[in-house]
Amino acid sequence: MQDLAEALGMNRGSLYHYIASKDDLLWAIVDGGFRALEERVLPLLADDQPSVERLSGAVAAHVAVAAELRDELVLLQMERRALPPERAAAIVARRDAYEAEFRRAIREGVAAGELRDVDERLASIALMSLCNWFTQWYRPDGPLTPGEIADVLTGFYFDGLRVREGAE
Repeated sequence: MQDLAEALGMNRGSLYHYIASKDDLLWAIVDGGFRALEERVLPLLADDQPSVERLSGAVAAHVAVAAELRDELVLLQMERRALPPERAAAIVARRDAYEAEFRRAIREGVAAGELRDVDERLASIALMSLCNWFTQWYRPDGPLTPGEIADVLTGFYFDGLRVREGAE
């Protein structure tokens, strides 16, 4: 807290006027990052477009949020266990609900014949892993924009890497 106060040009006592504790600060950061994901991704998954378009749009939105709020999402992924138990449980419940929407879109895609029959839980874990680990290797000064990266990731996910018979 002292380092943060110094970085903000204030004394530590003044900082506690705005933030009651380190736990509250961590909560504010992870809650804000997660809220941004929920607000920008969940509406895309609830849309009435075909499953692949919904999932591709959701990945693009997730990656865009991750590029914008990289530090917040890294904390969300890596420091959740540092939260008090009730707050950690709240984040886990939100994460489970978030992932359930991806599973639902996958399940609906299978039912509609858009996607092959897969284990929806493993399929959603794979897709979420693509999205979540983006924060670990993405560099804003890299050769691709977040949107271009999302296109490549969804291409890997939906099309795979194997050359199909008859493909040129």
